[in-house]
Amino acid sequence: MLRWAIIFLVIALIAAFFGFSGIATTATEIAKILFFIFIVLFVLTLIFGRGRPPK
Repeated sequence: MLRWAIIFLVIALIAAFFGFSGIATTATEIAKILFFIFIVLFVLTLIFGRGRPPK
């Protein structure tokens, strides 16, 4: 998921460079949403992954 956030961020930067503000804004918003979802899932994995004994 972090990979998709980075891809949309790159798309946003390229679109902003060429002046496509609508596409850049949309891609930036998607990248932000995916990044925050990734962070939440990462933190949840760290919290709940430590409670289990190793196999």
